[in-house]
Amino acid sequence: MQSLWNDKEAAEFADSSIKMRVYTSRLLGRDPALVMHGGGNTSVKDTVTNLFGEAIEVLFVKGSGWDLATIEAPGFSPVALDVLVKLAQIPDLTDSVIVREQRAALLDPTAPNPSVEAILHAIIPHKFVDHSHADALVTLTNNPNGEKIIREVYGDRVVVVPYVMPGFTLAREVYLRTKDIKWDDIDGIILLNHGLFTFDNDAKVAYENHIDLVTQAENYLKSQGVWNVLREVDMMDALDTVGLAKLRHQVSVVAGKAMLAKPNITPRAHGFSKLGDVGEIATRGPITPDHVIRTKQIPVIINDIAESDRAVDTFVKDYTDYFARNNERYGNLTMLDPAPRWAVWRGIGTISFGETIKAANIIHDISDHTMQTIQWAEALSKWQALPESDIFDMEYWELEQAKLKKGGSQPPFTGKVAIITGAASGIGLACAKALAAQGAAVVGLDINTDITTVLDSPNERGIVCDLTDSIATQTAVRETVAMFGGIDIVVSNAGIFPTSFTLEAMETDVWDKSISINLTSHQRLLQVCIPYLKYGIDPTVIIMGSKNYPAPGRGAGAYSVAKAGVTQLGRVAALELAPYGIRVNTIHPDAVFDTGIWENDILEKRASHYNMTIDEYKTKNLLGKSITAVDVARLVCTVAGNTFAMTTGAQIPIDGGNDRVI
Repeated sequence: MQSLWNDKEAAEFADSSIKMRVYTSRLLGRDPALVMHGGGNTSVKDTVTNLFGEAIEVLFVKGSGWDLATIEAPGFSPVALDVLVKLAQIPDLTDSVIVREQRAALLDPTAPNPSVEAILHAIIPHKFVDHSHADALVTLTNNPNGEKIIREVYGDRVVVVPYVMPGFTLAREVYLRTKDIKWDDIDGIILLNHGLFTFDNDAKVAYENHIDLVTQAENYLKSQGVWNVLREVDMMDALDTVGLAKLRHQVSVVAGKAMLAKPNITPRAHGFSKLGDVGEIATRGPITPDHVIRTKQIPVIINDIAESDRAVDTFVKDYTDYFARNNERYGNLTMLDPAPRWAVWRGIGTISFGETIKAANIIHDISDHTMQTIQWAEALSKWQALPESDIFDMEYWELEQAKLKKGGSQPPFTGKVAIITGAASGIGLACAKALAAQGAAVVGLDINTDITTVLDSPNERGIVCDLTDSIATQTAVRETVAMFGGIDIVVSNAGIFPTSFTLEAMETDVWDKSISINLTSHQRLLQVCIPYLKYGIDPTVIIMGSKNYPAPGRGAGAYSVAKAGVTQLGRVAALELAPYGIRVNTIHPDAVFDTGIWENDILEKRASHYNMTIDEYKTKNLLGKSITAVDVARLVCTVAGNTFAMTTGAQIPIDGGNDRVI
């Protein structure tokens, strides 16, 4: 492990203690082998002058909700140091009292809640305190001989503390074990099954002691010949995307909400899944109890994707039994949803389940480090997690539960996966953005290469695809499922407006291209998506028709006939897919002028044809309204949502009212 300290960078933060605290906190947060997704905490002690000119000793400690990798000065909660030290001397305090008293001791009432480890930071007498859950240290301590190994590696450099619950219990244990020591004689505190604390009056020394102690752990793993035991297999088995969609559906049903599923078939995950004893070693528990709130106690093991329903049922039963056993000590807890949060898919890799792509990514990262740590520990001697009672106490700890409740209600399409064609611009892009804004994971398909840049975020992805190519369409749909686990919403929107020809003068290639893109590509997309939609969450298909179906125009035969065909396709699909709970509805827009079809010269010609100005032409519908792509997107979201839960086979105009249609 390398120190990331840079003298030039550090000089930019050197004019105050809190700025230096920000700098070294970010150094720790940059390295996922030390800190992941809000884990770890840091602090600095300083003296501030209050409104009355009085000097007050303050602990600035990482606040709840902040991440060390990106923390700013406001992310550190200022707490009166003397109050925290006094709290450590009380024999017993409940977590709710701790939260209340720490909140009451804040010098800034608008600051975030102080870390639950604030009291522990306070009783360490040094100015800077760093805490992480380093992979290598957790590996050494999740072992039957963990304490012996730690003493062998570090000698008297550290104080070793057996595992106890984080918060006041841990602070009290450290207080009792260190009240008579000389702090300058030690470089750190190692909490078995938990992590590492280092400290010094100099920020650089505290940070580099941290790096040095973790490096010692890594060197020990290397000396024991276990550093390179991580199994990585380059040959990937084919991913059964329909099986993945089925598994995701089962997990969503058990969770009571739509969940995304993110497969990990990297060489490391693939190799881990092929270990002969993976079903046993992966289900001993998390590498640190902090992870349980994200991952639950263990993953579900999928031996055969065709029988994943049995595996999920078994997991649910086991989780229910686990809750019942441990709730006997409490008696009044309410069980969380029993759905797994990650899976080991034998011979393939792992899968992370999350209500959002951010949640799935966090679990992906945690499971990736878990696979590494388990293999190191098993090669060292034996991988041994904490007893399930300790894991349960953390999972149902009132302070951890409070973190989960902070998010409030989720957007309506959270956890759902939408695929939109023709999404590089116009109506398709507006639909993609609107669905993403309401929580969906969105994949847009388009032949235009701009699709990869206009949809480029963790939950908005663009794939270049020629929808007239059946193989390309099938590949793009499989890629969508491989990214997010399934398909719930299909917006079949791709289309062109061909050059006007009378039927007598129709050019063959104009007719064929219109039929191919405006009709056949929709059938091919639907055909490929149906196997996944059968496992969708409230699955729905929305076909983009046109006013030209009920009210065709002269010279628009190639377009009007294709739109009539795609409307009929939607009606047949509604009949055929209703038994699977798949809704199919068609939207008929007209005169949506902020799309690529309506260039200025075309608008001018059409307006001139009707002896109108452009503005008059845009609002020539009965309501006198100008219709935009965003208006269509809003309707798409409504039709895809609960308002239309009981509607299929409908045809819905969005044209401002057209007398010919009416």
